[in-house]
Amino acid sequence: MSVIALIFGSIFGFLAIVLGAFGAHLLKKKLNQDQLQSFETGVKYQMYHAIVLLVLGYNLNDTLALDNYIVYCFIIGVILFSFSIYGLVISAYKGKKLKFLGPITPLGGLFLTLGWLLLLYKYIVLF
Repeated sequence: MSVIALIFGSIFGFLAIVLGAFGAHLLKKKLNQDQLQSFETGVKYQMYHAIVLLVLGYNLNDTLALDNYIVYCFIIGVILFSFSIYGLVISAYKGKKLKFLGPITPLGGLFLTLGWLLLLYKYIVLF
């Protein structure tokens, strides 16, 4: 599982840089302030959790199921949270807002929150 955390942390970090540059240089002139702010929120959360996954990847105990759940929560959370925001913003800009993505964003936030709570549980209760 530590290898998966390192791989996804690296992919998410790379994509956060690429998407952040895309937003800052190409979308800045096309999106309104609210849309740009939402896009930037997706990038920030993606980068924060990329770093967390990298740190976890170097510190996990691959034999603990709880560690695996933490990594899965962060990976699923980033995909659902950040990428649904990107989809909402870009589709709204193109005039064809993908409304089904709206409920996916908070679901992603729920997974991110659960990952943090499981991490807290690990270090308070099990450590």
